[in-house]
Amino acid sequence: MVELARVYIVGAGPGDPDLLTVKAQRVLAAAEVVMVADSLVPPGILASLRPDAEVIPTARRTLEEFLPLMVERVRQGKIVVRLHSGDPSLYSAIHEQIEALEQAGVPFQVIPGISAFQAAAATLARELTIPNLVQTIILTRISGRTDVPPQEELASLAAHRATLCLYLSARHVQTAQEQLLAHYPEETPVAVCFRLGWPQERIWLVPLKAMAETTATQRLVRTTLYLISPALGARGERSQLYHPHHNHLFRPPQE
Repeated sequence: MVELARVYIVGAGPGDPDLLTVKAQRVLAAAEVVMVADSLVPPGILASLRPDAEVIPTARRTLEEFLPLMVERVRQGKIVVRLHSGDPSLYSAIHEQIEALEQAGVPFQVIPGISAFQAAAATLARELTIPNLVQTIILTRISGRTDVPPQEELASLAAHRATLCLYLSARHVQTAQEQLLAHYPEETPVAVCFRLGWPQERIWLVPLKAMAETTATQRLVRTTLYLISPALGARGERSQLYHPHHNHLFRPPQE
């Protein structure tokens, strides 16, 4: 059920309309106003909007420019969707939007979306946590226009040799590769993922030592995700969960 007169902060997923959650689809179909991060959300996501929906692009607007419109439309009794790419919990700048909505006394709800790293793993048909190999996933970025706290610098995180999902780093990929190579073997598999879920989607599976070269050759400067993980090349490992010698509450020991 869609409640009236509120803001829905919706994750559009990586770009494929079929990867929207059912709840996101339902809210979009009911929305009277959609404020969309149009530089990151492909037009296909908007295909199910009602014909009279007002679509407001925000790529060229600041928070100070689009927030008053959001508040005004809600106070007019309209259903407003703030549509972000991926999942709103990651690199979406919803923190300041939420604070502003709370200060304005405007009700809101956050609806999650599929993140790019999940879409990449699905496309590659790979599990990112393999028993006896890697059991941790790190989602991060390298310092650029937005600084990373010193304790979260890439060189430090790379020391864990976990599955590392590197966002927003294509412009600094050479620096990223150098820091990763200080800890990961140079043949560690890397998936270089461009515009996941879009019609232009491309994925290159390369060794870590070729990550920067591949980025430069393909002229990738944005909407690029890197998955660095030994799991991408794993073969022959098996978890305990469905092993015949592993028993638990729902599967007692075999006689």
